[in-house]
Amino acid sequence: MYAFPKNFWWGTAASAYQIEGAWNEDGKVLSIWDEFTHQPGKIKHNHTGDVACDHYHRYKDDVKIIKTLGCNAYRFSISWPRVLPEGTGRVNPKGLDFYNRLVDELLKNKIEPFAMLHHWDLPLELHKKGGWTKRFISDAFAEYASVVVHSLKDRVKYWMTINEPMIIYALGYFTGEHAPGIKNIFKASKAIHNLLLAHAKAYRTIKSVHSQAVVGIANALSPVYPQCETDARAAKIAEAYTQRLFLDPFLKGRYPQLIEKKLRLINWEIRDEDFALIQNTLDFVGINNYTRIVVKKSIIPIPGFAIVQPQTDNVTEMGWEIFPEGLYRLCVWLRDEYGNPPVIITENGAAFNDVVNEKGEVVDTKRIQFLESYLRALHRAIQEGCNVKGYFVWSFMDNFEWAEGYTKRFGLVYVDYPTQRRIIKQSGKWFSKVCKNNGF
Repeated sequence: MYAFPKNFWWGTAASAYQIEGAWNEDGKVLSIWDEFTHQPGKIKHNHTGDVACDHYHRYKDDVKIIKTLGCNAYRFSISWPRVLPEGTGRVNPKGLDFYNRLVDELLKNKIEPFAMLHHWDLPLELHKKGGWTKRFISDAFAEYASVVVHSLKDRVKYWMTINEPMIIYALGYFTGEHAPGIKNIFKASKAIHNLLLAHAKAYRTIKSVHSQAVVGIANALSPVYPQCETDARAAKIAEAYTQRLFLDPFLKGRYPQLIEKKLRLINWEIRDEDFALIQNTLDFVGINNYTRIVVKKSIIPIPGFAIVQPQTDNVTEMGWEIFPEGLYRLCVWLRDEYGNPPVIITENGAAFNDVVNEKGEVVDTKRIQFLESYLRALHRAIQEGCNVKGYFVWSFMDNFEWAEGYTKRFGLVYVDYPTQRRIIKQSGKWFSKVCKNNGF
């Protein structure tokens, strides 16, 4: 029996753009993803999140499914352009009302709400003014945080500011694979610093509104391995850019030393006094982990490494290597490198080619094996003193998977998109036993 600590959070997760739909209802306006997905060729099969899982209209039924899964927590995100259509200033009461109703429904079903303020859907109006490349965005984000927390503070204790800031700057502003589709190293560097500032200001705003709030961030973390011995330095550089970048400033008060000079060279807007504001603004570290990163050295000075695909067939539908040892290594690394801060696994899961059989069931054995192997690794880390407080499966249900559209299924719950019918997969039934037994 792999037993987990008392009062452990067992949950599942989703995000606004990926499940809500209702892209233009009740006063919601465009986000950068609304615009990006409507540009031909950006998303597989030109899919969009216009309807997604229609969660906006079906949230009560969806919460009942979460209860059936046995989860004592649910991580959801709030749509910034649904609440503040221009990004600042005017509040949209109908947008705010939806999240009030969702939270009430969760609490009615004895499910703890974990609210994420920003899961990538930046208001388009703010992007037109420079978005994450401009310092003003941190003040706009703090204003947005204040509006939302004032509305929900009596019922929501656990907050996350930004989901995977590393992906925002790397895929949104460096490679252009994600919205807003920019490919500019200087803008990417500015986005890094403004994301740090935005979290810090939002953290301090949330605490001023709700002193008992528990506030963290959800980082995309994957342990970095060198392809061979000669790539050891490249691995250290990669670790700085992908892992330390959104940990060192918060927990050590500075950029990672290995890349600090490079960052300051390409972003002259970094101010020394910013780090006093940024440091010590994490009550917990959220880990979104799926795989590991393997790198080799690169002749291109920035970033100074190249990611390589491991030679293995043990991969998910995303092509990501199944590597549960990585989750263990991350927890131990945070324990040893950063003083063992509280950790919540805010995302872990896998995409597989799920189908409905003739009995109307979804038998996703591979996902069960995946989750079991990662939970065994997590249990080992906890046994060795890692301060882990909870675990959230990505995702609650199949949904819009960003650049992959609806071609990849991560859910514990199968969604038949034409009919919006939900079917709890075998993995969902397995996970419900884990939740109810606090282990397996």
